[in-house]
Amino acid sequence: MTQAILLEKVEQLISPPAPAEQAGPHTQRIISRPRFTIRHAIAKGREFQPHSHSTFTLTAVLAGEMWAAIGMNDYRLSAGEVALTNVNQVHAGRADQVEFVSLGVSPLLINELVAETGFARTTGEIGFRTSVVTDEVITRAARAMANELAGKKLGHDAMLESMVRQIVIHLLRTHLAVRKSDLIELSRAGPVDRRLRRAIEFMHDNYASGLSLEEIASAAYLSEYHFARLFKEIIGVTPHVYLANLRLERARRLLIETELAISEVASMVGYHSQSHFTKIFKSTTGVTPRAYREGGRLPGA
Repeated sequence: MTQAILLEKVEQLISPPAPAEQAGPHTQRIISRPRFTIRHAIAKGREFQPHSHSTFTLTAVLAGEMWAAIGMNDYRLSAGEVALTNVNQVHAGRADQVEFVSLGVSPLLINELVAETGFARTTGEIGFRTSVVTDEVITRAARAMANELAGKKLGHDAMLESMVRQIVIHLLRTHLAVRKSDLIELSRAGPVDRRLRRAIEFMHDNYASGLSLEEIASAAYLSEYHFARLFKEIIGVTPHVYLANLRLERARRLLIETELAISEVASMVGYHSQSHFTKIFKSTTGVTPRAYREGGRLPGA
């Protein structure tokens, strides 16, 4: 499904869409660590255009409603429901007034816990069994995370990491399927299909450059035509979309974890225009880079 069609499907779910000028005050707290990111938001008039993440992501709705398109399907989520999106799975959404906690978990952490807990002895293909669930365990954990983000107490980071690990183990028990695959192997970018390993590592190493399809395909020793087809078939998005999402993922971390000026962040992830970077960033996260950074500076974040 193209991004344009996906966005159109989301817009059809809501009548009428909430005008941007009616958006009211919102609360946002964010914490970013190398292997996970947690975001607690209370928002009005929020929209997320089609995008994907390099993480396994769960979004727990704590209050209000959220409309979402995940893959080929449309959903209307109410309080107590959780959206589950796989690595690189395109999704979009809109909310009139909602409180949610979003947790992004690195595939490296998932794979580590797969091995530690004995779910599989070798690297395998991992994915969610379904896109939306009602799960009280996740909802309670999400609320606990929101409370932990609200105030920096003793052992703050250790507590959050412990919560994340517990949720991942719960996901492995209930919502994640682990299938052994000889094609999956570990790389610097996490578990990847070995046929694309060189290309994906090349993209992760050079995402800020104006990479051409020819350059990326050459890293995999494939023609542009065969590489583009294979990449879309395996990853689910085109190399161009993957690269764009990779840049935005890196920008999120830089905004939270560094004091770099927003213009510098934009340049470091491959955007020569700060205004263009701000427009793209807001379209996928629902907030501007400045607001996203401020969410990471609130007490406890």
